[in-house]
Amino acid sequence: MSETVQPTESGAPVVVLVHGAFADASGFTGVIRELTAAGHRVVAAPNPLRGLAGDAAVVRAVAGDIHGPVLLVGHSYGGAVITQASAGLDNVAGLVYLAAFGLDESESCADLIAPFPPSMLAETIRPTSYEAHGAAGGPDLYIDADGFHESVCADLPAELALAMSLAQRPIAAAAFAEQATGAGWKSIPSWYQIARHDNALSPQAQRFMAERMGASTEEVDGSHVAFIAQPRRTADLIKAALSKL
Repeated sequence: MSETVQPTESGAPVVVLVHGAFADASGFTGVIRELTAAGHRVVAAPNPLRGLAGDAAVVRAVAGDIHGPVLLVGHSYGGAVITQASAGLDNVAGLVYLAAFGLDESESCADLIAPFPPSMLAETIRPTSYEAHGAAGGPDLYIDADGFHESVCADLPAELALAMSLAQRPIAAAAFAEQATGAGWKSIPSWYQIARHDNALSPQAQRFMAERMGASTEEVDGSHVAFIAQPRRTADLIKAALSKL
């Protein structure tokens, strides 16, 4: 960010959106449109996708630089990032998880999903033959274009799914294995949107995480990127969270 984000005149929290793996912040376009039209201040934070500690440090710096309360919103792996970034950060007033990882301390994304049936995504991820630049070690991960639509975004048009698959940003494999060192949801109010037809992150795992964190929970008939297919529904959840802070 080039300058400190000032609080809104009403003192309402600033919404900070954090994207997940294989993506960038452009997926939040519809949600941003809905929130800004309603007068909410929004920041789409960068997520380097290089490793949990480093990614969380980036988001923590963005959120900590905002004068006033912040509502952190994370999708998928972005949930793991906001979980760690928010721990001990005084101005984070709430957390919203969109089909996202809500890790506990000393738990990795890989640890969390291990007890649940493998998702379709697990069959479509491919490692690179080279080391992930800027990561602790190991390869980058991509999703095969042929399996991208069904495993990630089955409720989006095929042409959009193709564009997303070709524009995907890789995540370092090490990020999935890195354990969290903090869990902000233990002291911060949380909301969780479960995607019932998620082929990337098991809905059973999502329900487990939402229940464990005591989150205010809703379920939506949608894929892993239900927030793209149904931006108004997701924006309404974020607005509901803002109204409680």
